[in-house]
Amino acid sequence: MTRFGGVMAVAMVTIACNNKPAGDVAAQAPPAFTPQVHANLAQMMRGIPFTFSNSVFDAQREDPGAPKKAAEVGAGATSTFRNVYGGWQEVENSALALSESATLMMMPGRLCENGKPVPVDDEEYRKGAESLIAAGRAAYKAAQARNQDAILEVSDTVAIACANCHEPYRDFDKPADRCTSKTRAAAAE
Repeated sequence: MTRFGGVMAVAMVTIACNNKPAGDVAAQAPPAFTPQVHANLAQMMRGIPFTFSNSVFDAQREDPGAPKKAAEVGAGATSTFRNVYGGWQEVENSALALSESATLMMMPGRLCENGKPVPVDDEEYRKGAESLIAAGRAAYKAAQARNQDAILEVSDTVAIACANCHEPYRDFDKPADRCTSKTRAAAAE
């Protein structure tokens, strides 16, 4: 047997020993992805819907279709890459992020900043999340139309969707009361 033949024989044995039987599909499948919460509700809201709603609101006064000035060298990633997906596409993407963030609001296991569980089973809270989805979709359509007047109208829809949750769940004098519906809190008194 030649040296090459010996190396090939060892390689074939190694491969054969490391392969799983073809019928063992479960052993070959990757582990299932399990979504999990990484932020409390306030952190998630500040990072996603707050940020992206502001892009929609900014489109009321700054024409997203207007030519943008060049980024300053060394100004940071946000400034440098702002125009890559900027203009109306930025407003479209932001509107879609608003709709997507409603799913994150409804993930079981998320806590409020005060440690209370997010009230995902509360009908009022669910309606608030649904209104955020609808507002994001409306903002997306307005951005696709490339029309600042349409953005002006839909911005009110976005603000109302935010208020649908802020007023009953966030805007309390005592942070410990947050994430409890004002309706439920009043009924408990």
